[in-house]
Amino acid sequence: MNVTINNLNVEAQPGQTILDVAKENDIHIPTLCHLNLHDTKVVNQVATCRVCMVEIEGRRNLMPACSTRVSDGMVIKTNTPRAVKSRRTIVELLLSNHPKDCLVCERNQNCELQALAAELGVRDVEYKGKRSRHDKDTSSYSLIRDPEKCVLCRRCETMCNKVQTVGVYSAVHRGFDTVMGTAFDEPILDTVCTFCGQCVSVCPTGALTQVDNTSEVWKAINDPDKFVIVQTAPAVRVALGEEFGVEAGTSVTGKMVAALKLMGFDKVCDTDFAADLTIMEEATEFIDRLKNGGKLPILTSCCPAWVKFIEHQFPDLLDIPSTCKSPHEMFGAIAKTYLAEKLDIDPKKIVVVSVMPCLAKKYEAIRPELSNKEIQNVDFVITTRELARMIREAGLTFNALDDDDFDDMLGESTGASVIFGTTGGVVEAAVRTAASWLEGKDIEKFDWTELRGLDGIRVATVPIAGVDVKIAIAHGLGNARKIFERIRAGEEFHIIEVMACPGGCIGGGGQPYYLEHDTSVLRKRAEALYAEDKEKAIRLSHKNPQIIKLYEEFLGDPGGHKAHALLHTKYVRRDN
Repeated sequence: MNVTINNLNVEAQPGQTILDVAKENDIHIPTLCHLNLHDTKVVNQVATCRVCMVEIEGRRNLMPACSTRVSDGMVIKTNTPRAVKSRRTIVELLLSNHPKDCLVCERNQNCELQALAAELGVRDVEYKGKRSRHDKDTSSYSLIRDPEKCVLCRRCETMCNKVQTVGVYSAVHRGFDTVMGTAFDEPILDTVCTFCGQCVSVCPTGALTQVDNTSEVWKAINDPDKFVIVQTAPAVRVALGEEFGVEAGTSVTGKMVAALKLMGFDKVCDTDFAADLTIMEEATEFIDRLKNGGKLPILTSCCPAWVKFIEHQFPDLLDIPSTCKSPHEMFGAIAKTYLAEKLDIDPKKIVVVSVMPCLAKKYEAIRPELSNKEIQNVDFVITTRELARMIREAGLTFNALDDDDFDDMLGESTGASVIFGTTGGVVEAAVRTAASWLEGKDIEKFDWTELRGLDGIRVATVPIAGVDVKIAIAHGLGNARKIFERIRAGEEFHIIEVMACPGGCIGGGGQPYYLEHDTSVLRKRAEALYAEDKEKAIRLSHKNPQIIKLYEEFLGDPGGHKAHALLHTKYVRRDN
């Protein structure tokens, strides 16, 4: 079809919206509620905000570009005085019902409503009167809901219900009292929320934000009686640079380590070390189940959001996840036992801080099932975004820092651990070690490309020691639901990896925001992790010299009594 936009003749396909065609031709139409979740093929197309209104020749009323389909010969004007005035009026109305605390808001300078107001030249809010009032929900350890900042874009509802299929959010009440809320106005902590943080990642304003743990971390760093250890997840190093203007997918490991040391942490360690430790335990558990008729499939257990998802949604399947703690929790357990002994420090004086791409890790850290003798393995979790803010607070010029190395003890890692940060990486790392052990020799194949990619669900069969091991990989909880339903229906698998977030940890709810969940950003982050894996001298977890030493000096055998007591956990059936 041929259509005309602002006197420009362009081609369009049947079914496309005006906004689709405009984007393809680099014609800017401001939007607020619209969101294209490319990786899931889900579009938030509710046309509630009315910011994208345009004029169409022959039609009396302005029309929303995000939901109006083009037709052959359509003539569209996006920048007429009438369209621009309508746009500005809508933004002014939104601002009239919005708190005026931008300077102290979590989303200050990264708020789509704020950016729209600037773009449209809004300098005064003409509309006065009553403003809607709602209580802030601070019940959870991961995210904060501030309904007064909600613009009813319904992005959170689309993400939670259609993509993640968790079903926490919905529009409640009517008219002026309408708000995005939970069933029966329950606190978020008492709902089926998994704290994956994907609602936070798509919220255009400060209505949904992360719980901020930076002040507690600064306090610990500056306490002379505390020994503060920080660990960083693999996905953080390939996304942190984006906060400082570096191209997506650039690994900034060395600069990140240098910044953490300058900030005052007593030890800077790598969660990748604990990822190798996780593989030792998880591969051992898998081989034991495979050889001795144990429950299969085994589900990798690194992602706390999907763990809470299965506890709520599929409690009948709680006997199939691996009992292994997640890597950062394993690290905390080792730091407050083995490392405490090595350094001759009272474990109660050790504070473990995890830098994670994930909001669910904040909730995970306080789960009683993950404590050892009432000592919490991880004390505080901060996200990639929080770390970036702390670096700025410290006055560090991040891009000018010289690269530094992780502290030696609990800092050495292999290529297998690096790829934990992307979907398919955990199971690939597990297969490398399991295959080596089952075949009685270290494998020569390291790149299991059949386990890679960004398809929501991937199934592959890998021959290992005469057994065709059937592997399933899912990222996004909606895809996890499909896999779990296939298991319920009787389909057989050997190993399953589930990550709650798009692309795995690289797309975590605590990562730098990226425009419209553009898949190319995730691909670049994933490619950086695979590149780092290839550069590693050692690419098998069980070959990590520090891991071998840890078992020889402290843990004993993988899966043994001591290892099980420190590194494994249990799950809880949760009523919906």
